[in-house]
Amino acid sequence: MDSPCRISHWMPALYVVAALMIVGCSEAVMLTHETDRGGVVTYLFKEDRGGPMGSPHRREALKVMSSKCPSGYSVLKDGEVQGYSSMSSVEGAEGEVSGRRWGIQFECKTGGNDRSRAGK
Repeated sequence: MDSPCRISHWMPALYVVAALMIVGCSEAVMLTHETDRGGVVTYLFKEDRGGPMGSPHRREALKVMSSKCPSGYSVLKDGEVQGYSSMSSVEGAEGEVSGRRWGIQFECKTGGNDRSRAGK
Protein backbone atom coordinates (compact mmCIF):
# COMPACT_ATOMS: atom_id res chain seq x y z
CA MET A 1 0.00 0.00 0.00
CA ASP A 2 1.40 3.38 -1.00
CA SER A 3 1.71 6.12 1.54
CA PRO A 4 0.52 9.69 0.82
CA CYS A 5 3.91 10.78 2.19
CA ARG A 6 5.55 9.71 -1.07
CA ILE A 7 3.70 12.44 -2.96
CA SER A 8 4.66 15.15 -0.49
CA HIS A 9 8.26 13.90 -0.59
CA TRP A 10 8.50 14.85 -4.30
CA MET A 11 6.77 18.23 -4.03
CA PRO A 12 9.90 20.26 -3.15
CA ALA A 13 11.72 18.75 -6.12
CA LEU A 14 8.81 19.63 -8.41
CA TYR A 15 8.85 23.22 -7.15
CA VAL A 16 12.56 23.52 -7.93
CA VAL A 17 12.06 22.11 -11.44
CA ALA A 18 9.14 24.50 -12.06
CA ALA A 19 11.19 27.48 -10.86
CA LEU A 20 14.09 26.54 -13.12
CA MET A 21 11.74 26.22 -16.09
CA ILE A 22 10.30 29.67 -15.44
CA VAL A 23 13.77 31.20 -15.20
CA GLY A 24 14.82 29.34 -18.34
CA CYS A 25 11.83 30.73 -20.23
CA SER A 26 12.82 34.34 -19.70
CA GLU A 27 12.51 36.66 -22.65
CA ALA A 28 15.77 36.23 -24.53
CA VAL A 29 14.50 38.54 -27.31
CA MET A 30 12.08 41.40 -26.60
CA LEU A 31 10.55 44.12 -28.74
CA THR A 32 10.36 47.20 -26.54
CA HIS A 33 9.46 50.83 -27.17
CA GLU A 34 7.39 49.72 -30.16
CA THR A 35 5.91 52.41 -32.41
CA ASP A 36 4.04 52.28 -35.72
CA ARG A 37 7.33 52.95 -37.53
CA GLY A 38 9.80 50.78 -35.58
CA GLY A 39 11.03 50.24 -32.07
CA VAL A 40 13.86 48.74 -30.07
CA VAL A 41 14.58 45.03 -29.99
CA THR A 42 16.84 43.69 -27.24
CA TYR A 43 18.43 40.29 -26.78
CA LEU A 44 20.63 38.45 -24.31
CA PHE A 45 24.32 37.87 -24.97
CA LYS A 46 27.38 36.60 -23.15
CA GLU A 47 30.80 38.10 -23.80
CA ASP A 48 32.54 34.74 -23.44
CA ARG A 49 30.22 33.18 -26.03
CA GLY A 50 30.75 35.47 -28.99
CA GLY A 51 29.49 38.73 -27.55
CA PRO A 52 26.45 40.48 -28.99
CA MET A 53 27.28 39.69 -32.61
CA GLY A 54 27.82 35.99 -31.91
CA SER A 55 24.78 35.54 -29.70
CA PRO A 56 22.36 32.84 -30.85
CA HIS A 57 19.56 35.32 -29.97
CA ARG A 58 20.75 37.90 -32.52
CA ARG A 59 19.23 35.97 -35.43
CA GLU A 60 15.85 35.90 -33.65
CA ALA A 61 16.11 39.66 -32.97
CA LEU A 62 16.69 40.30 -36.68
CA LYS A 63 13.64 38.13 -37.47
CA VAL A 64 11.53 40.24 -35.11
CA MET A 65 12.64 43.40 -36.92
CA SER A 66 11.92 41.84 -40.33
CA SER A 67 8.45 40.76 -39.18
CA LYS A 68 7.69 44.26 -37.91
CA CYS A 69 9.03 45.85 -41.13
CA PRO A 70 8.15 43.77 -44.22
CA SER A 71 9.58 46.49 -46.51
CA GLY A 72 12.89 46.48 -44.64
CA TYR A 73 14.33 48.58 -41.84
CA SER A 74 17.08 51.02 -41.00
CA VAL A 75 19.17 50.65 -37.86
CA LEU A 76 19.26 53.99 -36.06
CA LYS A 77 21.38 52.99 -33.10
CA ASP A 78 22.65 49.84 -31.39
CA GLY A 79 24.56 49.09 -28.23
CA GLU A 80 24.43 47.51 -24.81
CA VAL A 81 21.34 48.30 -22.77
CA GLN A 82 20.61 47.74 -19.09
CA GLY A 83 20.33 44.03 -18.39
CA TYR A 84 19.24 42.34 -15.22
CA SER A 85 20.73 40.67 -12.21
CA SER A 86 19.37 38.33 -9.60
CA MET A 87 20.60 36.24 -6.74
CA SER A 88 20.56 32.52 -7.28
CA SER A 89 18.17 30.62 -5.02
CA VAL A 90 19.31 27.18 -6.14
CA GLU A 91 21.04 25.23 -3.40
CA GLY A 92 24.75 24.92 -4.15
CA ALA A 93 24.80 27.89 -6.53
CA GLU A 94 26.40 31.00 -5.13
CA GLY A 95 26.56 34.61 -6.12
CA GLU A 96 24.75 36.84 -8.49
CA VAL A 97 23.50 35.80 -11.91
CA SER A 98 23.55 38.61 -14.45
CA GLY A 99 22.35 38.94 -18.00
CA ARG A 100 23.67 41.38 -20.52
CA ARG A 101 21.39 42.72 -23.24
CA TRP A 102 22.12 44.29 -26.61
CA GLY A 103 19.61 46.72 -28.09
CA ILE A 104 18.92 47.70 -31.69
CA GLN A 105 16.82 50.78 -32.37
CA PHE A 106 15.29 50.52 -35.82
CA GLU A 107 12.87 52.29 -38.12
CA CYS A 108 10.77 50.64 -40.79
CA LYS A 109 11.33 51.64 -44.40
CA THR A 110 8.33 52.97 -46.23
CA GLY A 111 9.76 52.37 -49.68
CA GLY A 112 11.20 55.08 -51.92
CA ASN A 113 14.43 56.85 -50.91
CA ASP A 114 14.77 56.16 -47.19
CA ARG A 115 18.11 56.76 -45.57
CA SER A 116 19.60 53.39 -44.71
CA ARG A 117 22.62 52.38 -42.64
CA ALA A 118 21.68 48.72 -42.33
CA GLY A 119 18.82 46.29 -42.65
CA LYS A 120 17.24 44.65 -45.64
